[in-house]
Amino acid sequence: MQRITPVDIQHKTFKKALQGYDRAEVDQFLDEVIETLEDDAQHRAALEAEIADLKERISHFKAMEESLQNTLLLAQRTADEVKASAHKEADLIKEQARIAAEREISTFTDAAADARREHQRANEAAEKARGELRGLLMTHLALLERAVPQTNGGQASAEAAQPAAADEPTDLSDTNRITVY
Repeated sequence: MQRITPVDIQHKTFKKALQGYDRAEVDQFLDEVIETLEDDAQHRAALEAEIADLKERISHFKAMEESLQNTLLLAQRTADEVKASAHKEADLIKEQARIAAEREISTFTDAAADARREHQRANEAAEKARGELRGLLMTHLALLERAVPQTNGGQASAEAAQPAAADEPTDLSDTNRITVY
């Protein structure tokens, strides 16, 4: 079935019959129908234009929504990457700090071990020096005891015995003056 337009109605002609309708009344009715159809067509065109505009706006808003969603996803990914990078960097800094601390502890441990070894060497050297000094003093004492009985009278033996009895330190430089017979 073909749609009737206002132009079709304007150009429509009817056959004349003997007992027909009043021609003026039919023409007036047709004019009203034409006017109504033209108003409806204009209203329909306006509604179709508004629908097209609204569809275009919906399309625009959907594009904006999609763009915003993509932006949000990108921002979320970027935030996640930044967090992951920050965690990796923090882990790296912690590891470097741990390594530096271990290195420093190792340095201090080595220094302490060196100090202990040096202390031990000093103690051993002091003990060796005491032993050598003791041996030297014993040798000198033995020399003095051998030298005292061969001197004149008991005067030399009394003088030699006095410093030893009083526990006074003996001047070792005097031992060079003792003559052994």
